[in-house]
Amino acid sequence: LGAELVPMGSAGAKAMAVVLGEAEIYLHAGGQQEWDNCAPVAVALGQGLHCSRISGAALTYNQSNPSMPDLLICIPELARPVLESLR
Repeated sequence: LGAELVPMGSAGAKAMAVVLGEAEIYLHAGGQQEWDNCAPVAVALGQGLHCSRISGAALTYNQSNPSMPDLLICIPELARPVLESLR
C-alpha cells in the first residue's frame, strides 16, 4: 500500500486522526476490549468512514466476551485495498 506508519497514542486518538483527515487508515491487530473502540467507531461511522474487523466482518458489541481482537477504520476508498492486502 505504500503506507507510512505514524506512532500515536490511544485507540481514540488514532481513530480521530482518521476522522480529522490527519491519517487515512487506523489498523489494529493487537487486541483490545469493546470499550476501547466503541465510541471512536461510533464517531468514525457518523463521519462516513469504513469500520470493520480486519477480515471485513462487521464489528459487533455487547458480547459475553468483550475482547475485540482487531479493528480497521479508514477512508472508504481504501477499505477494499487494505482488506485485500490483509488476506
